[in-house]
Formats: sequence, C-alpha cells, structure tokens
Amino acid sequence: MENSLNQEITPTFHKRKESKTTHKKPHEMGNAKHESLVSLTRRKRADNVHKRNSRKGNEILKAQEKDQASTVGVEDDGKAEVERKIVALQRIVPGGELFGVDKLFEETADYIMALQCQIKAMRVLAGFLEELEKEKRKFGG
Repeated sequence: MENSLNQEITPTFHKRKESKTTHKKPHEMGNAKHESLVSLTRRKRADNVHKRNSRKGNEILKAQEKDQASTVGVEDDGKAEVERKIVALQRIVPGGELFGVDKLFEETADYIMALQCQIKAMRVLAGFLEELEKEKRKFGG
C-alpha cells in the first residue's frame, strides 16, 4: 500500500488523430477549378443557412422589439400622462408652480378643503338671501 501512495502519477498524452478536413477524392486533387467550385458551393450553403437563421433571428428580434416597444410605449405614455396631470394641477392650485410634487399634493388637499368651506359659506348665504326674499314678498315688497 505504501508503494502505491509514493508512486508519482504521470499524465499520459495521446497523439491526436489527424482529422480529415477535406472530402476530396484522389482524382480531384490539384484541380483548382473544382476546388473553387466546391468552396463556392460550401460558401453558398453556409450563406443560405446563415440567411435562414438571420431571418428567423430577425423575426424574433422584431417580435421582441415590438413587445418592448409596446411595453415601453405604455410606460412612456403613463409617465407623460402623469406629468401632464401634475402640470395641470400646478396651474389650478394657487402658487402650485413653486412646489415640488409632494408639497403640491399637500397644498392641493388644503386648497380643496378651503374650496369646500367657501361652498358651504355660499350655500348658507344663498339660503339666507332666499329667506329674505320670501319675507319681502310676504310683506308686500
């Protein structure tokens, strides 16, 4: 057992088998016209495969871009609409152009409450004036 532990492990390398990179037949060797024709045919096949893959890839990319554009468009439209509404709110609320968004919302709430108080006061005043008109009519006025 001690011998097996002390033995050094040496890596063994295998010679690579020479791969056949060409499928030429012996009678075709040295024929320059045929070689260029074979390479041309291979290139055309490769180009056709590439074009098919490119078309498929382009179709996929277009579909993805369309999906992203529709999503981005919705997001952009939503952001633009929110921005437009904030600008409109700034015009409505007195001094709204001076405030940031958070302060603008607080001021808007205060402004709405103030308007509601004004409406109540006007209703009370309108009711009082109607009562005066009724009494005036009663007494011949």
